[in-house]
Amino acid sequence: MEPTFGTDGVRGRAFDEIDEVVAHALGRAANRALFAGNDAARWAVGRDTRESGPALARALVAGLRATGAEVIDFGIVPTPVVAFAAQHLDMAGAVVSASHNPWHDNGVKLFAAGGTKLSDAEQSAVARCLADLRLTHGDRPSAAEVARRPDVVPAVRAAEAQAERPSEMDQVLDAYERSLCAAIDSRTLDGLHLVVDGANGATASLAPGVLRRLGAQVTALFCEPDGRNINDGCGSVHPGALGATVLDVGADLGMAFDGDGDRMIAVDSEGQVIDGDRQMALFAVDLAEQGLLASDTLVVTVMSNVGLRRAMAEAGIEVLTAAVGDRAVLEALDGGGLSLGGEQSGHVVFRHEATTGDGLRSAVHLADFVARRAAGESSLTSAELSLQAMQVAPQVLRNVPAGYGSLGDETLRAVDDIAAGAGPDVRALVRASGTEPVIRIMVEAPTEREATDLVDRLADVIVEGVGAAGTV
Repeated sequence: MEPTFGTDGVRGRAFDEIDEVVAHALGRAANRALFAGNDAARWAVGRDTRESGPALARALVAGLRATGAEVIDFGIVPTPVVAFAAQHLDMAGAVVSASHNPWHDNGVKLFAAGGTKLSDAEQSAVARCLADLRLTHGDRPSAAEVARRPDVVPAVRAAEAQAERPSEMDQVLDAYERSLCAAIDSRTLDGLHLVVDGANGATASLAPGVLRRLGAQVTALFCEPDGRNINDGCGSVHPGALGATVLDVGADLGMAFDGDGDRMIAVDSEGQVIDGDRQMALFAVDLAEQGLLASDTLVVTVMSNVGLRRAMAEAGIEVLTAAVGDRAVLEALDGGGLSLGGEQSGHVVFRHEATTGDGLRSAVHLADFVARRAAGESSLTSAELSLQAMQVAPQVLRNVPAGYGSLGDETLRAVDDIAAGAGPDVRALVRASGTEPVIRIMVEAPTEREATDLVDRLADVIVEGVGAAGTV
């Protein structure tokens, strides 16, 4: 995996892979670019459970400290906790993670001081500074040379030797958990049975504990990371086992996180998936009823199902559509002073509470919503609530392997022609992934058969175009 040095999936294409040399350089580049040598620079650093995480995190921390930064290394924590720490302590943040990708991938996500996404200017500044360090394909040092470099080795040793401050770390974690409790007005989850799929990732320890302390009975699933089982047949991308377990134990609700904990996909009491669109449909109406949905507006992306838009129209809620990516959602939220937005993938942002998407925060809100509705006059189950939230239009998604190259003009024209001829009731979206070497196809149509047929046609054109370009 190419290194991700921004929080929006923008990749640093100067390198084929991220290693300790690159991580150390990125630490130096990020601190210089964002703080310009300011002696007061402070960073919160965390990682997920990947096998490569400890070494990369040590190198990143060493690079930050080599340029004068003070660093609190949180170890294994979800990305939203690092963002919360950055906001709570007015620090910048860095997370070593590849999110929902397999264990052998890794990258680095950065947050500006205060826990916000990097602006375009800040990302460009980091990229320029990184390029100035001349770690390119042609002249990057070998591992043996790195071991002899005076600017790397002492910094790594200093990073390992410098004592962390567990009291401050504990204070941040306590404050984070209190913020989750405050988000549901200090209500409890007493009486709820939840199944929690930790994806063998960063939430594997934290999420079950928090939900138990809020009063829920918790059945933990995939919460035993070994460095290589992160996202392996589990988590938000693979909720099948979660659904089966919810049915098997008779739970009220299940929730599956991705590797770094900024996404959550839920499963209702009948084992059916509650994706990000359904979550947003539930959350938006609930917040609007409480007077907490700013401007009665929800931010979604172009990937969101048309059924969500129809449901919001019926509820009198305006929908603002952003480009794909949590960064685009956040820009729209902040630009309009809005409070709720997200993606179908389960990345939901409660902007009035946090600076970024937070899977555990979504899980707490959803569990609280189900608990309140179960205790009300209607006494609805999570399955009934999910079904009422929205009527999903047939939508088919497919990923086509395509390397990291872009499609040629001729292929793009063919894709546009096919999509344009599909009819007014059909919506097609073709885009390159920001996190994987694939082209993503999404088609909505009046029937699933029509959607599948169009996806097949588009995939054939893309495969032919990619093959002609020699990218696979």
